[in-house]
Amino acid sequence: MFSIFFIKRPIFAKVIAIFIILIGVIALNILPVAQFPEISPPSISVKASYTGGSAKSVESFVTSPLEQQLNGLEGMIYMDSISSSDGSSNINLYFESGYDLNTAAIDVQNRVALALPSLPESVKQQGVITKKKSTSMLQILTLSSSNQEHDALFLSNFASLNIIEELKRIKGVGDVQNLGEKKYSMRIWINPNILSNLKLSVNDVSTAIKAQNLQAALGSIGASPNASNAKFQYSLVSKSKLSSVKEFENIIVKQNEDGSQIKLKDIANIELGAETYSWDARLNNKDAAMLGIYQLPGSNALELAKNIQEVLKKVEKTFPHGLKIEATYDTTKFVEASIKEVIITLFQALVLVLLVVYFFLQSFRTTIIPAIAIPVSLVGTFALLLAMNFSINTLTLFGLILAIGIVVDDAIIVVENVEANLEKNPDISLKEATTKAMKEVFAPIISTTLVLLAVFIPVTFIPGISGTLYQQFATTIAFAVIISSLNALTLSPALCATILKRKREDQEKNAVFKAFDKGLEALKVRYEKILRKLIQHWISIAVIYVLLLGATFMAFKILPTGFIPNEDQGTLLASVSLEAGTTLKTTNEVTKKVSAIIQNTKGVSDVLSIPGFSVISGAIDSSTATLFIVLDDWEKRKSIQTSINGIISSINQETQSINNANVRVFNMPSIPGISAVGGFELKLQNIQNIPLLDFENHAKEFIQKLNQDTSIMMAYTTFNSKYPQLFIDVNRDKVAALNIKLSDVFAVLQSYLGSLYVNDFSKFGKSYRVFIQAQEEYRDNKNDISRFFVKNKEGELIPLSAILSINEIVGANSITHFNSYQSISINGIHNIKEGFSSSDALKSIETIAKESLPSSMSYSFSGLSLQEKEAGNAAVYIFALSIFIVFLFLAAQYESWLMPLMIMLPIPIVMLGALGANMMAGLLNNTYTQIGLVLLIAMSCKNSILIVEFAKELRDQGESIVDAAIKASILRMRAILMTIFSFLLGILPLVFASGAGAAARASLGTAVFGGMLVSSLLTFILSPVLFVVLQRLREKKKMKKEKNNESI
Repeated sequence: MFSIFFIKRPIFAKVIAIFIILIGVIALNILPVAQFPEISPPSISVKASYTGGSAKSVESFVTSPLEQQLNGLEGMIYMDSISSSDGSSNINLYFESGYDLNTAAIDVQNRVALALPSLPESVKQQGVITKKKSTSMLQILTLSSSNQEHDALFLSNFASLNIIEELKRIKGVGDVQNLGEKKYSMRIWINPNILSNLKLSVNDVSTAIKAQNLQAALGSIGASPNASNAKFQYSLVSKSKLSSVKEFENIIVKQNEDGSQIKLKDIANIELGAETYSWDARLNNKDAAMLGIYQLPGSNALELAKNIQEVLKKVEKTFPHGLKIEATYDTTKFVEASIKEVIITLFQALVLVLLVVYFFLQSFRTTIIPAIAIPVSLVGTFALLLAMNFSINTLTLFGLILAIGIVVDDAIIVVENVEANLEKNPDISLKEATTKAMKEVFAPIISTTLVLLAVFIPVTFIPGISGTLYQQFATTIAFAVIISSLNALTLSPALCATILKRKREDQEKNAVFKAFDKGLEALKVRYEKILRKLIQHWISIAVIYVLLLGATFMAFKILPTGFIPNEDQGTLLASVSLEAGTTLKTTNEVTKKVSAIIQNTKGVSDVLSIPGFSVISGAIDSSTATLFIVLDDWEKRKSIQTSINGIISSINQETQSINNANVRVFNMPSIPGISAVGGFELKLQNIQNIPLLDFENHAKEFIQKLNQDTSIMMAYTTFNSKYPQLFIDVNRDKVAALNIKLSDVFAVLQSYLGSLYVNDFSKFGKSYRVFIQAQEEYRDNKNDISRFFVKNKEGELIPLSAILSINEIVGANSITHFNSYQSISINGIHNIKEGFSSSDALKSIETIAKESLPSSMSYSFSGLSLQEKEAGNAAVYIFALSIFIVFLFLAAQYESWLMPLMIMLPIPIVMLGALGANMMAGLLNNTYTQIGLVLLIAMSCKNSILIVEFAKELRDQGESIVDAAIKASILRMRAILMTIFSFLLGILPLVFASGAGAAARASLGTAVFGGMLVSSLLTFILSPVLFVVLQRLREKKKMKKEKNNESI
């Protein structure tokens, strides 16, 4: 037999164990660390800029042509886009989990190339950027200064020039985004009055700049082939590209006949300004540069954060006086804190399990064998996790916590059987007792291991995010169980044969152990009496079983379902919305008030504000602002007032006093990188291209109905098609009659009002853009347009007021698409206070959508809501499939269709225990609960097998069916109680979890604890009763079959 080899060669077994621990420790230092496994769908972004374009023109001339080519890419799940009034077009493409992002990037670039001929020239000139997008923001670094001279422009560009490139070179950094960026630009602020008085047009200005700010390749003297005897070759260099404000000021716009010159400084103010003034960035109401760092998939979050800090320490040495940089928003703090809490829980579980084992085995020598089995199994698991490209995350650590109570069991079975053989046979040697014990337990260890693995096999087929979470958890336990079984068949017998000692008959036990043994024996006697009565009244047991089965079904129906529980991640998001069309200056003033209120809220550490940016829509919008609210450490926030809900409530209450401002505060999404904010998310789609105003009205009616539903606490949209706009009605007949090029008319408007990109200049070793725009006082009022002139083909200046009229209208500031259709995003929060779950809200949305949306519109869930819907009822089918596979395995093992029922019929009632525990704790039936249910299927089967297996052996030895069931139950009572208590106490730290990541730990721990508590009762009551009833039925069938065979 396999184990005998290791009994004879114990050092060999110990070497294997040491080797397993060694490769496990090596793997532990290599494995990436993250909150979750890689579950965000891979994504690619496509960005273009149509400077001066309205949201509608960007949508029509940039976004739509690109989307037409990008639609239908292989592996793409969905595509969304936003066309903004700042001229930007942003398209995001999301691919199936696991799809090769490099292949996707090549496909996207090829499709973009096909769309380029359809795009405006200015868009092609500025370029269309395609890049792999990391959706997981790791940190926001804030660069601030105590020096008043260091304004926002300086801070933003100092970060770009001295910090960003250093950060991008760090291994594991996917991207660094300068939030609120004010990239340097040579701003040519033109005075239209002076320009027209000098009979010049804006086109003359741009032509002069292009002519005198250029890069020329001048060649060289003496280059081959040459006929002369020149000994040297000289490269020609000259000052062609301009770099300073003074150089641009001296650009000659016109050479007059009298020899005088009109220079650029005569008609414009020139400064080194910002490329865009659309958004700002502040830390605690002071100017700052914000650097959003995105993590590459598969990298170690904690290691990356450490490396970032090392680089910052190095670059900080070069900072001018007053500058300071810090990771103000840092997701790794939550990752580190939550993983630290899980590791603490792991050690608590380990200590509790070992105390239970010691209490039951009552010997240090016997306890040390299971104690050694635990680290060998757990540490060895890390090597297998590395081989599977997994990471150390919440799910894998959960798996290890729950594996403690499982892996110790196999070693306990071995030790117990060896000791039992030593007691029964006083003359037998230690090696002989171990050999005999291994022959007895070899089959049960293998069968229970295979049953556990059979439960987890179907889990690998669950799709989407849920599937990834299940797989990480289940695979971790499966790996630990495999190593545990190997350990039980190699190291445990080897240790038993070398370190165990026969108990002396005269050995005196301490009072505690005596009392425990006495109580256990009394329990066995009482249990035997109760069990005999229960077997006699098996019909009553059957009726109770059916009632409990119905209760289980009702519990699944009643207990609200959810996806991933919301956590206190130490950060909140806030959105500030003002009246459509509000200027950035006004938005800044209001944002400062909101920020000040939040800063004074108890439990808040820092406030990062980005006026001009909407985190919900992802649009640059002067009437909105986004705030990242960084909270104090979890240890400092243990009161209700400083909890996540308490802080949200305080901020909502305090900000109500701010007039004309809509302030919404959100928890962070439960899984980073999938949704912008927590709650549900869906997209209404304009599939028949109805007018945008009609589309918005239908959307508002739909939102109104959603808010009337009891399962939804709040539904809203940030879309607004009533932004004030001016419609420029150009009289094309007059334009033709006056011999004006229509393109010149629009060029004048773009140059003065929208910024005209001319060309580039070099400074600080970088290339920056040159922009023309009218001075502030000439673009504050719609009447300013009448001051602008356009030059006709004869060189005459014609006022724009002569060829166009201006009408006030309303329109959208940004237009979003979802899968190429115009869309309106709707976000919301389910009604937690009334006991409704996210899945209840999604069902209500589906019902209301079917009843109220017109045929011209459809809807699609997105973000986490899409993942929740895709998971759907997959868990139910997976449970059924797991149970069926275990049934087939047991039927094959025992060559019987009835014996598996003896083992498996308790499973539904075990689930009732799990769901009931969650009900009492006020928790949902979420993904973590369902993961726990899968484990409970395995544990329920394992406990039942221990009784049924021994009862079958006793029956085969000639015991009556009833006696076989009772003796097996009593014989295995101590071992099963040890397993149950060790497992339950191992889970207890999860049940009473607090701090970072507590919601996930409590959801999993409560379900498993409740299920195992019920499982322990069922193991001792239902399993023996089922054995008696079904064994009688089995033997009757067998006898009937034999009689039929004899009659034949």
